[in-house]
Parts: sequence; C-alpha cells; structure tokens
Amino acid sequence: MSTVIMKTAEKADNTAELLSDKANLIGMTREQVTEALKPLGVEAFRTKQIWQWMYQKGVTDFTAMSNIKKEVQQRLAEQFTIERAGISKDKISIDETRKWLLKYADGNEVETVFIPDPPRGTLCVSSQVGCTLACTFCHTGTQRLVRNLTASEIITQLLVARDGLNEWSVPAGGQRPITNIVFMGMGEPLFNYEHVVQACKIMMDAEGLAISKRKITVSTSGVVPKIRPLADDVNVNLAISLHAVNDDLRNEIVPINRKYPLKELMEACKYYADKSQTRRIMFEYVMLKGVNDSDADAKALVSLLRNIPSKVNLIPFNPWPGAPYECSSNNRIHAFGRILMEAGLAAPIRRSRGQDILAACGQLKSLSELKKGQKVKLT
Repeated sequence: MSTVIMKTAEKADNTAELLSDKANLIGMTREQVTEALKPLGVEAFRTKQIWQWMYQKGVTDFTAMSNIKKEVQQRLAEQFTIERAGISKDKISIDETRKWLLKYADGNEVETVFIPDPPRGTLCVSSQVGCTLACTFCHTGTQRLVRNLTASEIITQLLVARDGLNEWSVPAGGQRPITNIVFMGMGEPLFNYEHVVQACKIMMDAEGLAISKRKITVSTSGVVPKIRPLADDVNVNLAISLHAVNDDLRNEIVPINRKYPLKELMEACKYYADKSQTRRIMFEYVMLKGVNDSDADAKALVSLLRNIPSKVNLIPFNPWPGAPYECSSNNRIHAFGRILMEAGLAAPIRRSRGQDILAACGQLKSLSELKKGQKVKLT
C-alpha cells in the first residue's frame, strides 16, 4: 500500500477558475460559430481561421490569433470566450493513467480520464454531472444526477486533456497522445443526446479536431429510442453496457432494462450494426463473482449476440467503498472468455487502469452534489 502512495502523483489547483458568463465559442459547431460572428462583421474565411486557432492550435486567448486583426480580436473578446473549465484536481496513477476533476461555471465538477496504451491513447469523457441510472455495480451510479453537460463542457474535457498532455506542440502528421475518445465517463450519454451528438460532430470536423468517427465510441446502458437516431446522425462506434444475459438479472443490476428489455435492445443494436456495416458493436460485460459469470451465462451470451457483429469486452469488477459485489476470479474470467472465443466472438479481457486514483471502469464519482429542489431535464 505504501508503494502506491509513494508512486501516485497528484497536482491540485485549489483556486479552479470558473468560466466567464460570456458566450463560449467552444462547443458551437462551425456553422454556429459562423452565424454567431456575423453581427461582428467577421467573414466566413476568418471564421475558419478562428476555428483552426481553437482546435488545431489550442489557443485560449483571442489575442494569440495572429492572423486576425486586432480590432476584430477586441470585438471577439468583448462578447465571447474560448476558455477552458477550471481544474480542481489532476491525478496521475502509478500506471500513468491520468484523471482530471474539472470545475464548470456553476461550481459542478466531473471527471475525465486519459488511459495511455501506446500507440493508442484513450480519453474517457463524461456527459452528465452524476448519473440517473443507478446501476448497482457502478460507483458513479451512487451519485444522483445533477444535470446534463453542454457540448461546450464536453469538448472542453478534450481540450484540457490536450493542454495537459502538450498535444498542441505535436507537429502535423505526428503521433498525438490522444487517439480515441470514449463516452464512458460519468452519466448516460443518450440521456443527453443533443449535446453528445453536437460534441461528436465538433470532434469529427476535419478543419479542427479531426477525429475519425471510427475513433469515437458512445456507450449506453440501453436507451433504445436514441440508438437508431445515433446511427443516422453520427454513426460513431457503439458500446452497450450489457452485464447480464436475461431480463431478470439485468433488471436488477442495470435498472433501465425494466423500461427497455433485452429484445428491444438487441433489435436496435441490429439496426446500428446494419448501418455501420463492417464495424462491430462492443458489448461491455463486467464480471461479478457468482452473479453473471457462469458457463451457462457465457453460452447464453453467445446465443444473445448470434445475429449481431459483436465484440465482448470482459471487465474485471473494480471495487469501490461499499460495493455490494466481488470480482470474478482470474480463472473464471478466462474460462468465460474461452467459451465466447470458441463460438467465434472476440472477447478481450480489459486490463484495469488507474485503480489507485479511482479512475478505473465504474469507479468515477465527482464531488458535486444535487442541489435541493433542483429539477433535472433529460433530452
């Protein structure tokens, strides 16, 4: 235990600054930025330049935009901002996983995690403050939902991570630390559909962040009515937090299944797979000792996914204080995986990362609290 404490690094900015109340250009699509800047007399080609300064060079001050006239810089600064969220905490694990606790304008906080696995580097972003799903194996699910994040608040997670990893200094064509984005942080992305889709479109814009849709994954616990629109609107990779192979058990550990049972979920997944053609859907399956890890469960999983191009990600349960479950044994996880692989399913076992800083799958939980009497609107 002492080794973990000695090797784990933590940096903190206790005076995490709140964002300005000016309109933030970060989080607007390029078309929205163009419209927002028209009243200032900013031409379309200047809008493109401003966009590139924001997303290719990562500037946080309009005065750094050297090819924009000073009078235009001043008008921009009077009405808009391109600031980041504040950083409350910045922790680095012994395995180099990094977790930021970010503070937004209203004081609410979320967590964002970078997982280095060269040549890949994955950034796990949050879509809500808290979560409404109450999945029983997930620490985030023990925190009540405060609100949805805006597209700006989602995108700023990526920008803060790029700042911290010095990505802006990487030359064109060079290998950036962040190669993949996964919406697997706090919250249910499809309960914040419009802002998540807008954030994906900004990430994919070739003139800015230029992240391929094949490198972006949206994970859902099964919000069936939004799965088909997601395929039509952005068609990024889809991940399903499955975790059980029958409705009775899934009703218990993933309560949204009571509203959208497995049959409906599988039908929506089939539509998504047909739309994505060559790409497989990832099914996430957390391994819970004596709950969902039997040979019979594995065989039922094979049957459930028979008609869907699939990859099953087996996730060893990551403990958190007060957790009601234990992780399946290493032998049991491998035996479960062998049954899947013998049936032709890819079934990698996810290596837990960042456990010492509670950054592993299912461990995220911010310090934000639901304000009394505050109503939450889901879109």
